[in-house]
Amino acid sequence: MEDSMKDLIKKLVETPGPSGYEHQVRDAIRTEIESYVDDMWVDALGNLIARKGSVGTNGKTVMMAAHMDEIGIIVTHIDERGFAYFTSVGYVFPYTCVGSRVRFVNGAIGVIGIQLGSFAENIQNLTLEKMFVDVGATGRADCPVKVGDVASFHRPFEVLGNHLVSKAMDDRIACAVLIKALQEVKETPHQLNFVFTVQEEVGLRGATTSAFGVNPDYGIAIDVTPVLDTPRGKMNELVLGKGPALKVMDSSLIVDPRVLRWTVKAAEKLDIPFQYEVLDMGGTDAGAINLTHAGVPATTLSVPTRYVHTPSEMVDLTDVQNTVRLLVELISHPITLEE
Repeated sequence: MEDSMKDLIKKLVETPGPSGYEHQVRDAIRTEIESYVDDMWVDALGNLIARKGSVGTNGKTVMMAAHMDEIGIIVTHIDERGFAYFTSVGYVFPYTCVGSRVRFVNGAIGVIGIQLGSFAENIQNLTLEKMFVDVGATGRADCPVKVGDVASFHRPFEVLGNHLVSKAMDDRIACAVLIKALQEVKETPHQLNFVFTVQEEVGLRGATTSAFGVNPDYGIAIDVTPVLDTPRGKMNELVLGKGPALKVMDSSLIVDPRVLRWTVKAAEKLDIPFQYEVLDMGGTDAGAINLTHAGVPATTLSVPTRYVHTPSEMVDLTDVQNTVRLLVELISHPITLEE
C-alpha cells in the first residue's frame, strides 16, 4: 500500500483545484474509483458522489466527505505593466506568499512579488493588497491572465523520510484516504456514500448541498488538523506520527460523546494510536453534515498536518495509513452508539 498511496497522493496534490474550480481533481478521482462503486454522479454544485452497497439488516445510510478544493488567489486588477493584483480564495496567510509560485487554472505560471519597501514593515502589517503576481508580461496586452482568473500555489510533492510535503494536502490527503477506504472495504451492512466535496475552503458549501441530497443517518468528514509540535508550538498536544486525531470540537461542531466513543472503540479494537482534537477555530464538512435536515450525528477523522494553509503542508504516512484503517473499520460493521 505504501508506494501506491504515495503515487496517489502525488497525483492528487499536484493537480490544481482552487475553490470553485475542482474539475481536474474530480476527473482524477473519478478514474481511481469508477471500477469500485455501484453508482457515481456529479451534483449541481460539482460534488462527486460515489455510492457503494445498500442498506441491509442493521445498516444505515452513511456519508463520508473529503473536500477537493484548495486555497488560492483570484485576480482583481491588471496594471499597465502587466502585473496582476489579487485577493484570496479561502484563507491565505500573507507571509507565505512572497516569492511563491502560482499556477492559474488556464495553465499560466506566476511569481508573487511585493511592493518595494514592504519588506521593512512588520510582518503583522503585511497584506495581500501590497503584493502582485508577475506572469512575465510587459503590459496588459500580453498578460496571459485577466480579472477573475483563479490560481493555486505551485509546489511539487516531496518525500522526507516518512513525511510527505506538498501544497494542497488540505484536503487531497483526505481524498486519498477516502479513495483507499472505498477500494478496501469488502463487506458492509450500510449504504456508503463517498462524497468528494467542492468549496469547503469558502464555507462548507459542497458538503451543505450534498448532505441535503444524500440525507445520511451518520456522517464522517476526513480532513487535516494543525499540528504544533515544532519549536515553541504550545497551542495543542497533537504530534505528527502519533495517529489520526479524533474530533472533539471545533468552531463548527461539537461531536456527540456517543459518536466519539464509537470512534475510540474502533481505534482501540485495531490497536490504532489516536489523538484527541480540540480546536477553538476552523471547521470541516462534518459541521455542515451535522446540521442537515433534522440533524445528523457526525464526526471528523483528522490527519495531523504541519504548516496548514501554506504551500508546504506536511503529513506522516503512517498517520494517513492508520486513518484509512480506522475508516474502513468504522464503515464495515453495524453502528451502535452507546449511552
